[in-house]
Amino acid sequence: MFENLSDRLGGVFDRLTKQGALSEDDVTAAMREVRVALLEADVSLPVARNFVKAVTAKATGASVTKSVSPGQQVVKIVHDELIRVLQGDDAPEALRIDNPPSAILMVGLQGSGKTTTTAKLALRLKDREKKRVLMASLDTNRPAAMEQLAILGQQIGVDTLPIVMGQTAPQIAQRAKTQASLGGYDVVLLDTAGRLHIDEALMAQVQQVRDIAAPRETLLVVDGLTGQDAVNVATEFDGKVGISGVVLTRMDGDGRGGAALSMRAITGKPIRFVGLGEKMDALETFDAERVAGRILGMGDIVALVEKAQQVLEVEQAERMMKRFQKGLFNMNDLRGQLEQMQKMGGMQSVMGMMPGMAKMAKQAESAGYDDKVVRHQIALINSMTKRERANPDLLQASRKKRIAAGAGMEVSDLNKLLKMQKQMADTMKKLGKMGKGGMMKQAMRAMTGKGGGLPDMDNLDPAKMAEAQKMLSDPKGLGGQLGRAGLPGGLGGLFGKK
Repeated sequence: MFENLSDRLGGVFDRLTKQGALSEDDVTAAMREVRVALLEADVSLPVARNFVKAVTAKATGASVTKSVSPGQQVVKIVHDELIRVLQGDDAPEALRIDNPPSAILMVGLQGSGKTTTTAKLALRLKDREKKRVLMASLDTNRPAAMEQLAILGQQIGVDTLPIVMGQTAPQIAQRAKTQASLGGYDVVLLDTAGRLHIDEALMAQVQQVRDIAAPRETLLVVDGLTGQDAVNVATEFDGKVGISGVVLTRMDGDGRGGAALSMRAITGKPIRFVGLGEKMDALETFDAERVAGRILGMGDIVALVEKAQQVLEVEQAERMMKRFQKGLFNMNDLRGQLEQMQKMGGMQSVMGMMPGMAKMAKQAESAGYDDKVVRHQIALINSMTKRERANPDLLQASRKKRIAAGAGMEVSDLNKLLKMQKQMADTMKKLGKMGKGGMMKQAMRAMTGKGGGLPDMDNLDPAKMAEAQKMLSDPKGLGGQLGRAGLPGGLGGLFGKK
C-alpha cells in the first residue's frame, strides 16, 4: 500500500534533509516533485494542487528555512498535511453500533469485494468488539451470492439469515430486521446486490432497503485499484443513497493509493476500513496518522504491536523474555522468532512497520534477503537433533555437513546461521537489562497486551542507549553481515545471503 508514492517522496525528502540550509527555491523545487509524485499516484489534480499549495505556504516561512533542521521541518509539515487530507479536519467517529440491533448497510458495485468485506467486518465486530452479529444477503441477482455469505458465516462463526427463495431484497431486509430483534443480536449486516455500473434500478432498490432497515451506518465498498473511478462511484452513491463511510478493498495490491488520498478531500466521507488481503482477518481500521507515517517511511509501530498481540501467546512470550534476559537463546528460540515473523506477514512486512526501517527492507530485498532465506534457515534448524538445537556448541565439522545436507544447503549457510544465533544471544541479554524494568520486558508486555506500554525512552540510561546503538551498528557485531552485503548496519547477521 502506497509503495510507489512512498519511494518517490522518500527520494525527495532525503535530498532535503541532507542540506544544511534551505532556500525558498529549494522548497519550491521539492514541492514540484511532490506534485508530480502525487499525480503519478493517481491523486486527483485539485487535491494534489491544494496539497502542494498548503505545504509550500507553511514551509517557506522564516521559521522553517532559518531553523536548525529545515529539512526535517518540511517533512513534519508534509506529514501533518497528509493527515489533514486523509481524515479531514475532524477525526472520524467510531461505528455507531450502540443501539442494538444496529443495522449496517453494505453497498457498492459488483466485483468490489462487498460480500467478503461484510464477512470480514462481522468477524472484526465479533472478536474485537464482542458483538453478537447477524449477516443477511440481499443479493437476489448474482448466482450463489446468498450461499457464499452463508459459507463465510460458517467459516468465521457468525450467524446468517436463513435463505428463503423467491423473496425480494426489501422483504429480506424486513425479515433480517425482525430476526435481529427477536434473536438478541447487537448488529445486523445487510449485504446488498451490486451492478456492473451505477443504474437507476440499483439505486431504487438500495433506497428501498435503506428506508426499511433504517441503518445506523451505510458503508460503500469500492475497489481501491480503480483509483479515481472509486472516488466517482462514492460521489454518485452519496448523492443518491447517502453513505456514512467508505471501505477500500485490495489496497495490498495498490502501490499508488490515489483513491485513499483523494476520497476524503472530494467526497467529505471518511475511509473507515481498508482491505489488505483475502484472509478474513485482513481488514484494518483506516488511521490517517498511521497511514501518513507509512507513506513517509516512518513505519507503523501500532500496527506492529497489534499483529504481535494476535500472534504471540502471553505465557510463551513471558518464557521467552526470561530466557532472553539471561542470555539463553538457542536454536529453538531462534526458530520460534523466525516462525513468529512469518506469521506476522514476513520480514518485509515487519520491517516496513518499524520506524525508519522501510528503506532497509527495500535494500535487504534488492540484496537477496527475503522470506525464502528465512524458510531456508528454519529448514537448517529442523535438520538438527533436539540436543543440537538446545546446545549449538556441539556442532563440529561432521555434524555441520550432515545438517547442511539434510536441509539441502551449504555448510557456509549453516555457519552464518550459527554466527547469527550467537550475536542475537548477546544482543538479547544486553537489551533485556536496559532501562527501568528492561527495554525488552516493557516492549514484550505491550505486545502481549499485558499493559505497561512501550518502553519509555526518557527513562533509559543514555550510556546504555549509546551502547545499544554501537552494538547494532558494529561491523564486527550484529551489523556485520548486512553491512558487508552493502546494507546498512542494524540487522547484521539476521539473514544469510541466497
